[in-house]
Amino acid sequence: MTHSGDFIRRTRNPITHQSLLNRRLAMPHFLGIALLIGVITGSAYATDNQQPQQRKTIQKPTAAIHDVTNGDVPSPSVAPEYKLQTVSREGVEYLEKLRKGTPFGTTDFNLEGLRAGMGTRNEPHLEGVKLIRLKIGDIPCEWVLAPGADPDVRLLYLHGGGWVSGSGGNYLPLAVDISVAAKCAVLLPDYRLAPEHRFPAGLEDCIAAHEWMVANGPSGPRPAKATFIAGDSAGGNLTLATLLALRDRKRTLPAGGIAISAATDFTLASESLRTIHDPIISARTMPEFRDRYLDKTDPRNPLASPVFGDYRGIPPLLIQVGEHEMLRDDSVRVAKKAVSDGIPVKLEVWPGMVHVFQIRGLPESREAIEHIAEFMSAHAYPARAHAPSIHRRAAVPQRFCRRTTWKVRRAPRCR
Repeated sequence: MTHSGDFIRRTRNPITHQSLLNRRLAMPHFLGIALLIGVITGSAYATDNQQPQQRKTIQKPTAAIHDVTNGDVPSPSVAPEYKLQTVSREGVEYLEKLRKGTPFGTTDFNLEGLRAGMGTRNEPHLEGVKLIRLKIGDIPCEWVLAPGADPDVRLLYLHGGGWVSGSGGNYLPLAVDISVAAKCAVLLPDYRLAPEHRFPAGLEDCIAAHEWMVANGPSGPRPAKATFIAGDSAGGNLTLATLLALRDRKRTLPAGGIAISAATDFTLASESLRTIHDPIISARTMPEFRDRYLDKTDPRNPLASPVFGDYRGIPPLLIQVGEHEMLRDDSVRVAKKAVSDGIPVKLEVWPGMVHVFQIRGLPESREAIEHIAEFMSAHAYPARAHAPSIHRRAAVPQRFCRRTTWKVRRAPRCR
């Protein structure tokens, strides 16, 4: 549900290959579900192509995560241990700046302004990147292919915008960053928006786009080596719903799903909707989005509210969310549900981060994109190897790994 205003501007150069390589060498490799709790924050999408700057950090006592068995997600009532976490100075300054403003939807719901902001096309500035516009049936789409990317490893990226706004063109810089980091082709569909096209019209477009992408790439008809589905906010909701629908319809499943700052519960039961002051977007917008998108659809429908879904037979998930998000608990709860259904899930709650922080151009933004690339690399395998089946053997739930700081060179071990 990223919206109009300063926070959706992405006027920056994409990450260079060398910068990404340097960061990847120092990147911790997570096992199981890594839940990060601490304080990190960042600036708008404005970086450069120079070597990464040395991080200036602030330390603050924050809750560490306990190892738990059987893949359970610890509840907020679990007594935490307190450790020192590092926070980028850019992140702290960005959060302070945001808190001086007024979150979208605090006083009114300006759909026209939201659509104007989220519909803006943001041209990427990476030399040699290929942008290929096309239509899948009546769905406008655009391929993004960075130099050196494998066109047969394909990511369907579903934009945010509260189901009522947004466009693939608005997400071109992020798509380029992911294409560079993961060496993949990224397909951005302009799925149908509410209230003109209510649930499940947009979802049907996402399903159709993935089915087409399995057999078609940037250069034309060609089977994919592996596919993935990702999305943020409303697009994170559609990512999970698309996975559930593909499984239910016995269609080809992707190798993995990546949900960023996802809205997962239209019953609006998550505690963070009431307890978190989100500096990006007000919780008052959620009923507005729900009513325009669902109309009279039961909000407990799993394809509308994926927190109520059955995740057996779904591929592995990476879920990223910021600490300072009204939707934080939507991510935690859906991760808990998927783990309880036996699905490998990596949940990252980024301390100090805000809604869809991956687009903010922060040190943490770049590292989160690296995590996405690592997840894709770990799970990429031929599409024919992951034909859907609700009856296939469920994966053994992965355990939480305690993490005292995310900036480490060796992965923690689960016991």
